[in-house]
Amino acid sequence: MNFISRDTDYAVRALMFMAKGEKGEIITVDEIVRREKLPERFLRRILQKLAKNDILVSYKGKDGGFSLSKDADRIRITDIINIFQGHVDFAKCLLKGRKCPNTNSCSFRKKLKDIGAYVNKELGKITIGSL
Repeated sequence: MNFISRDTDYAVRALMFMAKGEKGEIITVDEIVRREKLPERFLRRILQKLAKNDILVSYKGKDGGFSLSKDADRIRITDIINIFQGHVDFAKCLLKGRKCPNTNSCSFRKKLKDIGAYVNKELGKITIGSL
């Protein structure tokens, strides 16, 4: 099981790089690709999605690029995970593509829900600025 998807990983790495710059600095995709060794074809789509979700501001044109839309200490890892993977849910049980009929009475599922709540709480404490 991969807990963090490729898109989430690339997004976090790009945001960490951007957070090192000056506040409001416009950073190009090419600069992130070069410095972080990320594949350009994925990164452009990822950054556009972050802009669409108000994590970044997109600037078009010759001097275009992206900047953080808010302070890096206000961008939580859970924000990024939710954009690219949806809410972390360890207790999402499926049986051959159908919902398990024992979801309400399963003691294992209850434990998984507790673990998921704890993981989400702890991830919510991590910000791009803290990394």
